Amino acid sequence: MAEPLTDTEQTAWRTFIESSWALHTRLEDELRAATGLSMNDYHVMVVLSEAPERRLRMGELASRLVFSPSRVTYQINSMVKRGLVRKQSCTEDGRGQEAVLTDEGLAALRAAAPLHLDTVRKAFIDHVDADELDVIKRVFKKVREA
Repeated sequence: MAEPLTDTEQTAWRTFIESSWALHTRLEDELRAATGLSMNDYHVMVVLSEAPERRLRMGELASRLVFSPSRVTYQINSMVKRGLVRKQSCTEDGRGQEAVLTDEGLAALRAAAPLHLDTVRKAFIDHVDADELDVIKRVFKKVREA
């Protein structure tokens, strides 16, 4: 059985989880209200926009998004219906599937980015200083790698 959290650990954990949920909810609500896009849509489009030829194998995309294969398939299928991405056979071997960011998807990302970045700044960045950002980066890099 796991050892109970100390008061300090419990406070840190709850502060993290409650503030991260609140932040995600605000980002999701504001993005969806202004653009119709979800945070998942936005994240997929960012990752694909940074990939060579705006395309990635579905497994690689799932890995980068930290999604299960079934979750990334569901997400991509939803975005295909809206014209934001398309699926096609892999260019190298033809066996797997790739997700490709469409021109419409790239335009939607470019239109949404200023609003999203404004919300990120107002809800998060403006409340921490440079030293705190360095700590956040180090801590969550450790957590993700674990």
